[in-house]
Amino acid sequence: MSGHGFHVHGPHDHAVEHHAHGSHDNDDGFASRIAVMTAVLSTVGALFSYQGGATQNDAMLHKNAAAIKKTEASNQWNYYQAKSNKQNLAELAVALNEGEKKEKYQQEAERYKGEKGEIKKEAEKFEAEVKELEKKSDESMHLHHRWAQAMTAIQISIAMAAISLLTRKRWLTYATYLAAGGGLVLGGMAIAHL
Repeated sequence: MSGHGFHVHGPHDHAVEHHAHGSHDNDDGFASRIAVMTAVLSTVGALFSYQGGATQNDAMLHKNAAAIKKTEASNQWNYYQAKSNKQNLAELAVALNEGEKKEKYQQEAERYKGEKGEIKKEAEKFEAEVKELEKKSDESMHLHHRWAQAMTAIQISIAMAAISLLTRKRWLTYATYLAAGGGLVLGGMAIAHL
């Protein structure tokens, strides 16, 4: 610095003046990138969370439907057993009777035997539906867990982004990208039903 209105800036003076006027290109860019990344990750996390809840609800609905079908199958098997008991009584009556009565009870035994066949088919159909619904429930729960894993990785990446912004450690930003990438891979696996 010299007198008579002539002023010379040194490199340090220029940096201080530049900083005082609010021009923080390097720091502001870092903060802006982290803020945008956090917003994107929060959006992705919200989508993953929604999908996780939806697949959990699907699993519960399938399990509930399986329980209903299991009850229907049990009812059919009880009905089958009742027809078996009636058939057995009719067959006993055939053995104990002669003539017209024997013929009548023989027809009843045959009728019960035929009815049992239809009832058995219906019960087995319900049991097959139960197995299918339980399989769907298990698949939905697997997807729910995959979505939950993806959401957890995204939440970890958001926390790491906040820590990297507070500490200004760029290496934490890379760890944030790694956690976010893991979350996206897990989300992709859920989409692909893996």
